[in-house]
Amino acid sequence: MNRANRFARALLCAVLLLAAPLVQAADPAIDAITQAVARPEVLRGQFTQEKQVSGFKNPLRSQGRFVVARQHGVIWTTLKPFPSEVVVTADRILSRQRDGSTRVELDARQQPAMRSVNAIMFALMSGDVQALSGPFNVTVSREGQGWRLQLTPKSAMLAKAFQSLTLQGDRYVRQVEIVEASKDHTLIQFNALSEAPAALSADEARRFE
Repeated sequence: MNRANRFARALLCAVLLLAAPLVQAADPAIDAITQAVARPEVLRGQFTQEKQVSGFKNPLRSQGRFVVARQHGVIWTTLKPFPSEVVVTADRILSRQRDGSTRVELDARQQPAMRSVNAIMFALMSGDVQALSGPFNVTVSREGQGWRLQLTPKSAMLAKAFQSLTLQGDRYVRQVEIVEASKDHTLIQFNALSEAPAALSADEARRFE
């Protein structure tokens, strides 16, 4: 799978911070989680990611920060080991390197299949239950004051990307585990989450342009 699609999967995890528990509103257990999870217009935080790739002994580690803006998209900024940035909007995935150069990785206007990935991302952001209830089988469990959701894809398109997503959280999603179709395994942990300031800064807004 190409780099852009890997970007899409990673950024899907970031979007899950806002609305992942809104998958099947007909389930009372999911309804309870939905009521507990914050859904701000803008959420910022830091991430650490550890990816175990088949055939490699040591995992690949990275860390950085992110901004999830409900009306705009996601800014996913990797700081270590190599600085880079990926911006996802409804129409495209844009990568930005340390030297400031940018490149459109995927344009949904030119590659219609990309709209399916973006549609899921933005359905998660907007809490579009109808759009989300079809693609996923959901298993719910409570863990003290927190919760755990395991999502397995129904659609062939999603199944080509990953085998399962497991989310754990409380007021926010705190951890996401991804098992890819290739059996590669990724663990992403989120911390230092903040809803303030509630609006994008001028610099953040510029990055979405």
